[in-house]
Amino acid sequence: MMKIWSMKKDSEATAKKKPKVNAAQLRVQKDITELDLPTNIKTIFPDPADILNFELTIDPDEGMYKNGHFKFTFNINANYPHEPPKVRCTQKIYHPNIDLEGAVCLNLLREDWKPVLNLNAIMIGLQYLFLEPNADDPLNKDAAKELRTNREVFAQNVKYSMAGRAVKGETFDRVQK
Repeated sequence: MMKIWSMKKDSEATAKKKPKVNAAQLRVQKDITELDLPTNIKTIFPDPADILNFELTIDPDEGMYKNGHFKFTFNINANYPHEPPKVRCTQKIYHPNIDLEGAVCLNLLREDWKPVLNLNAIMIGLQYLFLEPNADDPLNKDAAKELRTNREVFAQNVKYSMAGRAVKGETFDRVQK
């Protein structure tokens, strides 16, 4: 009888040491194992034990943002997949759908989010923003106006900003590879 009691204590102590896994962590783990990303998108887990907070890099290989290296942070709360992740660009870039503080305007992260969507959909959506910036749903209204009115000037501004130069008095982070 004494041996059974000590085995129970040992198993309780072991159970207390293991962190509990919540539904969001299980879903994120599933999403990560199912990622099907092109070679120009990479995920980075600074703390492998924390899969709810990670980084993503996108290196567009075509379009106006070609040869750029863009970094995003993903912060996923316990209500995932019922709430979308919080995604921010860590660099100051010239883009109609990303403001100067890094907030991202992507419908999948707002009104079009549904629990059946996954991390792969968001990552592909972010990549698409670099291929086809959307001037109709902007966070950076100046960049959107330029894209709508003069695509050539917009492309030149993208080129200058990616080199770390100033556009309309605002200096941007160098993101060229």
